[in-house]
Amino acid sequence: MRRRLVALVPFEAMKKGSPKNQQTRLCFLVSLSAFFWILLLYFHFVVLGRGPTIEESVASEPVKLESPFVNVESIPARVTNARVENEKPTPVKPVTAAKRVVTYPFMGALRTVENKSDPCGGRYIYVHNLPPRFNEDMLKECKNLSLWTNMCKFTSNEGLGPPLENVEGVFENTGWYATNQFAVDVIFNNRMKQYECLTNDSSIAAAIFVPFYSGFDIARYLWGYNISRRDAASLDLVDWLMKRPEWGIMGGKDHFLVAGRITWDFRRLTDEESDWGNKLLFLPAARNMSMLVVESSPWNANDFGIPYPTYFHPAKDEEVFVWQDRMRNLERKWLFSFAGAPRPGNPKSIRGQLINQCKKSKVCKLLECDFGESKCHSPSSIMQMFQSSLFCLQPQGDSYTRRSAFDSMLAGCIPVFFHPGSAYTQYTWHLPKNYTTYSVFIPEDDIRKRNVSIEERLSQISPEQVKIMREAVINLIPRLIYADPRSKLETLRDAFDVAVQAVIDKVTRLRRNINQGRTEYDNFVEENSWKYDLLDEGQREVGAHEWDPFFSKPKDEQRDQSAKAAKSSWKNEQRDQS
Repeated sequence: MRRRLVALVPFEAMKKGSPKNQQTRLCFLVSLSAFFWILLLYFHFVVLGRGPTIEESVASEPVKLESPFVNVESIPARVTNARVENEKPTPVKPVTAAKRVVTYPFMGALRTVENKSDPCGGRYIYVHNLPPRFNEDMLKECKNLSLWTNMCKFTSNEGLGPPLENVEGVFENTGWYATNQFAVDVIFNNRMKQYECLTNDSSIAAAIFVPFYSGFDIARYLWGYNISRRDAASLDLVDWLMKRPEWGIMGGKDHFLVAGRITWDFRRLTDEESDWGNKLLFLPAARNMSMLVVESSPWNANDFGIPYPTYFHPAKDEEVFVWQDRMRNLERKWLFSFAGAPRPGNPKSIRGQLINQCKKSKVCKLLECDFGESKCHSPSSIMQMFQSSLFCLQPQGDSYTRRSAFDSMLAGCIPVFFHPGSAYTQYTWHLPKNYTTYSVFIPEDDIRKRNVSIEERLSQISPEQVKIMREAVINLIPRLIYADPRSKLETLRDAFDVAVQAVIDKVTRLRRNINQGRTEYDNFVEENSWKYDLLDEGQREVGAHEWDPFFSKPKDEQRDQSAKAAKSSWKNEQRDQS
């Protein structure tokens, strides 16, 4: 009994102990438990779950970006005021989901732009090594490149054609060739071979060139061949390109090619055998590429105008400077001149009225090109007339544009245009946006409906202003000509250089916009394509324009007219060669 009582004493004592002591122990246990859970929650949500701040993200260690296409180098960290340069945060593996960094396979090419020590940074061009059936094989069959013209002599000298003799002293003794107006394909390709920033590494290329002679290809089959034959090489080309790894980088949006013909030869609207041309520019893959043509479409976004070739192809800067000085000092006895033929089959053409006005004027020189007059097809006769004129009339040809516009500017003659599609909306890479600095614009309706006197309109321009405008034209000469592909101009940029840089700028802007998740324009409408190149820097949307009436006809109607114009141009080529 005593032993049981002794055993029970401590228990009873504890139960009957001080209430204060019992409360203290209970609080201690509760506090200890709470501290443990607070510590656990803090570690989970604050330490493990905490995402880096903006400044910490910028200042953190380089992040290795991975791409399924190419290996992209680490992005170097930048230092902000939030941290000193050698401070490095402890790497902690995130537990919560973080925003995924999107990496594009063209990032390596974009970073070359920032490499100031590399003179080719941001300017590299990768050239596809096409099978010879797409280019060189065509030159081997040069007799078949045109139905009426033996193109073999025009593909000589790297596409410049045979040298011109300077018998009448109109040209200089070197640098002048009888160049065919449709020879840009081969000239451009041979100039590309001399480009100083070619690369075999497509991952750093600012753009990718496709050396397909598309102009020569379609020229072979325009007459007397079915649409299957006309489309064959184009379909073969896009099939070949789409199998290449370079295509997958941007789906062809960094690719470009050149055609020395007007765009309507590549825009067949239907699969009717009677319809004109092939459908290269309507192929889904080709719509992603940029095609440089001597005349582009105002309603499409995948072609861009480049100058027709002239007769002048200098091998060095000095040849250009000598020619420019000579054009400045010429005596010009004619107020204006015109070289061309009427278009009696086209009721909307104003050529007949221009010819009539010129015939009636004592200050106009006319070189009629109809009825097989040989002088109109003589480079010497044409250039001599342009050199002796202050202004040169440049109405629409069989389509919007004509080579004569570039021949006249090469001669220092101020061009007079009658449709904005003849130059202003075409050659936005090569000509100033402010067309009044180098040309005169007289709307066609002023001639067609109002019978405005050209002589009177041009006479109102002061001699001082004429001199300023002529100087502007002469200063444009380097960027309107194609230098000899066998050499390289030292300081001047020719039409090739300007076009390549424009393509590079276009692709670079697109890549940056993709990387930043934005677009270049708001509410882009392809049918208004002609307006976008006229926008000032920073403008993102087009609106009403003074030239809307020139391009506002129903689209299909205008395209049909342009296709007819393309066919007509070939008929006139046939006439010229007869």
